[in-house]
Amino acid sequence: MQKLNCLSFSYIGFHLSGTVTEPAIQSEPETVCNVAISFDRCKITSVTCSCGNKDIFYCAHVVALSLYRIRKPDQVKLHLPISETLFQMNRDQLQKFVQYLITVHHTEVLPTAQKLADEILSQNSEINQVHGAPDPTAGASIDDENCWHLDEEQVQEQVKLFLSQGGYHGSGKQLNLLFAKVREMLKMRDSNGARMLTLITEQFMADPRLSLWRQQGTAMTDKYRQLWDELGALWMCIVLNPHCKLEQKASWLKQLKKWNSVDVCPWEDGNHSSELPNLTNALPQGANANQDSSNRPHRTVFSRAIEACDLHWQDSHLQHIISSDLYTNYCYHDDTENSLFDSGGWPLWHEHVPTACARVDALRSHGYPREALRLAIAIVNTLRRQQQKQLEIFRTQKKELPHKSITSITNMEGWVGHPLDPVGTLFSSLMEACRTDDESFSGFSDFTENMGHCKSLEYQHLPAHKFLEEGESYLTLAVEVALIGLGQQRIMPDGLYTQEKVCRNEEQLISKLQEIELDDTLVKIFHKQAVFLLEAGPYSGLGEIIHRESVPMHTFAKYLFTSLLPHDAELAYKIALRAMRLLVLESTAPTGDLTRPHHIASVVPNRYPRWFTLSHIESQQCELASTMLTAAKGDVRRLETVLESIQKNIHSSSHIFKLAQDAFKIATLMDSLPDITLLKVSLELGLQVMRMTLSTLNWRRREMVRWLVTCATEVGVYALDSIMQSWFTLFTPTEATSIVATTVMSNSTIVRLHLDCHQQEKLASSARTLALQCAMKDPQNCALSALTLCEKDHIAFETAYQIVLDAATTGMSYTQLFTIARYMEHRGYPMRAYKLATLAMTHLNLSYNQDTHPAINDVLWACALSHSLGKNELAAIIPLVVKSVKCATVLSDILRRCTLTTPGMVGLHGRRNSGKLMSLDKAPLRQLLDATIGAYINTTHSRLTHISPRHYSEFIEFLSKARETFLMAHDGHIQFTQFIDNLKQIYKGKKKLMMLVRERFG
Repeated sequence: MQKLNCLSFSYIGFHLSGTVTEPAIQSEPETVCNVAISFDRCKITSVTCSCGNKDIFYCAHVVALSLYRIRKPDQVKLHLPISETLFQMNRDQLQKFVQYLITVHHTEVLPTAQKLADEILSQNSEINQVHGAPDPTAGASIDDENCWHLDEEQVQEQVKLFLSQGGYHGSGKQLNLLFAKVREMLKMRDSNGARMLTLITEQFMADPRLSLWRQQGTAMTDKYRQLWDELGALWMCIVLNPHCKLEQKASWLKQLKKWNSVDVCPWEDGNHSSELPNLTNALPQGANANQDSSNRPHRTVFSRAIEACDLHWQDSHLQHIISSDLYTNYCYHDDTENSLFDSGGWPLWHEHVPTACARVDALRSHGYPREALRLAIAIVNTLRRQQQKQLEIFRTQKKELPHKSITSITNMEGWVGHPLDPVGTLFSSLMEACRTDDESFSGFSDFTENMGHCKSLEYQHLPAHKFLEEGESYLTLAVEVALIGLGQQRIMPDGLYTQEKVCRNEEQLISKLQEIELDDTLVKIFHKQAVFLLEAGPYSGLGEIIHRESVPMHTFAKYLFTSLLPHDAELAYKIALRAMRLLVLESTAPTGDLTRPHHIASVVPNRYPRWFTLSHIESQQCELASTMLTAAKGDVRRLETVLESIQKNIHSSSHIFKLAQDAFKIATLMDSLPDITLLKVSLELGLQVMRMTLSTLNWRRREMVRWLVTCATEVGVYALDSIMQSWFTLFTPTEATSIVATTVMSNSTIVRLHLDCHQQEKLASSARTLALQCAMKDPQNCALSALTLCEKDHIAFETAYQIVLDAATTGMSYTQLFTIARYMEHRGYPMRAYKLATLAMTHLNLSYNQDTHPAINDVLWACALSHSLGKNELAAIIPLVVKSVKCATVLSDILRRCTLTTPGMVGLHGRRNSGKLMSLDKAPLRQLLDATIGAYINTTHSRLTHISPRHYSEFIEFLSKARETFLMAHDGHIQFTQFIDNLKQIYKGKKKLMMLVRERFG
């Protein structure tokens, strides 16, 4: 930062003024700024500076002058207020003083001085009705409001600017810094905190995007929603200020209600009217806890702050809790539901948990960290006591109703993901207390900012607080309350934003827990809570019975599993296996179904489309399963248990495929021998994926099939044999032949498995059986693969060929038949190839204008094959060609080729035939010639129907080719002349074209 120099000073009463210079830099000359600062009761109440810089915060020159006064008080001489100095002067001195003052500043003050003189000399002026005169250096009256100087206009301008940037250029970060500034003001008990938040809120409410989003029914961005959440939380802190005046609270309430009533005021759950209403409410659990959510009005971001205006701090028990470490009652009997003390004599605080935690946040925010800590401890003790009571109640119910598998929604409003973040507040308060640098209690540092820089070693089990049991510490309490909150069974809230918030807050809390190193004391806490969560029934998200729509525990269970595994593997697996369920995706079972007691009928069946975060939840379920598979490597019993759990609980084929791949990787790590049990788990999961995706479209299906064959190869020859024998339950016929059997029969597989001749033959036999079955089921797609796979076995090959012949007349296209025919010729079966080619020709139909059709090459090949076999074969195929092909250029090409060589020129034994060229006047070439001439005539008429001048020259070339074919007939010249004459007569209207015809053909 540029170094500033303070030159001259004037310190009179409560007014400090001076000049501050900024030294010259490369492009800027030296600047001198005049600064004036007014004080009142240790606060800067107003500032002015000639630099003209506008900002929410004081300019550098004001800061420089203030710091100079603080650091070097001896160098700034303090004068009494100016009124005191004037009082000591006689009349002559006063006159001299005024005249000198006017002389020094005559251009600025002379008009004002004359005006004031006139008013003082006038008997009836307003100035003479008031006793005394003002003194800007004397400070304010004791009764006057005193607060730090805040440039309200600048606050409004800055917030407006940041909002207008729509979240770009770090504007969200800037707004968060403003919120942090408000929290800092509250901590310092600066009354400007509420003023500044009011200014910020007014700008937020005036944001034009609010009405736009409401009209369009679109949701605001996630980052923007989080800013509104912080706004609501800050107002909650402000109205819960334990030392605010009633009139202040009334003023805030009026303002909050005004904002709350505005139509575009954002809703707490982030929904718009197009979505379902929110299930959450701030009512205590009781008669109204399960009221119909659709009848409840929407809560806005200010609703909780408005409700909090009714809260007070006058309760004597609450006052005792927050004011003393020694508040206990060891004679108290813990026998009623709402006891003020537990059995150990520690105080309890029974209040709706989020509300109670909001009090803790308010105490911390307003600079009362010790009081906040005392209340936090009382709340945690209350939660632990409630946990114990709930467990006792559930155990009693189980004894009384052993066959009744019922559950209830115990928490419509979960604590993790809650707008007031109760668990996060308790955790932060307790972690703040166990920081080794105890300076945090002289002020209050934000835990969330410090946490990222603090290693676990910086936290320690500080000595027991008076409210704690022996051996307990703030750290153990923090960890325990986080586990209680994360393990709470709670209903999935409505709306994308609130569901994402549940996931986000859970992950944030777990990441904070992960930074704490687990020692023996903390492991005991984990153990205690894990056991409780498994046994606690409907109060726990890991209980034996949970509601179908309760928030899944996969992420939390993965953390518990990894934390407990080194200390109590059995408990770790119990937790993880219990958490694997995802009931919302399961078909509902009737209540009381003892075979599957965890399947509970939902209140509203099949509502899972409203689970907007379902894909994230399923991926977390998959992560949990993968973590267990990795840990269970080498343990046959555990691997089988985990496999069963995956097969029972995971409903997504892509996630099961991922787990199969994970298991395969873990099983075949390079540094050790393959784990055969884990390989079998991998294969089993792969087979499940095959069955799940067999009848559904899946773009990764080919990849999955190839992978499964690789996996089965690793497991061994019996696995390959098994998947081929049961192919119809796993693969389509095409997959089974083109991927599975082909890969199994490849040389690389044989080498990889070190197969002997007997094993090779066994696999080959299974592959041939599979191939024939597939060819029967889907000859169009599998016949060629079947023939290839059966090549080395005469009987199987003959069977495959017969399947092709049987299917050729009905179920196969000419393309498929030509492909197989060409394969037959390549394998040395020309007569069979010919047979298939003739069958293919019966399916083909080439019209007059299809002279670039892909089947033309096949037709030419089929005719060449027939020609090479002999006159009879050629004679048999030509009628088929004439019937199927109407394209003149193709027919003329075939005709030309047939006239160049003798049919069957190379016989079966390679001897040259002594046959002659076939005559064009006799069958079968006469038929082909006539058909070709007829095709040219028909094509000509077809082309002339819609011909345009730009195609005339192309047409004349076409007629030239036609003449070549006509002239192959003995009377061809006459036929062509007649044909041309007919054209000239029929199309005489096309004068230019007919002129071109005459020029070329006469």
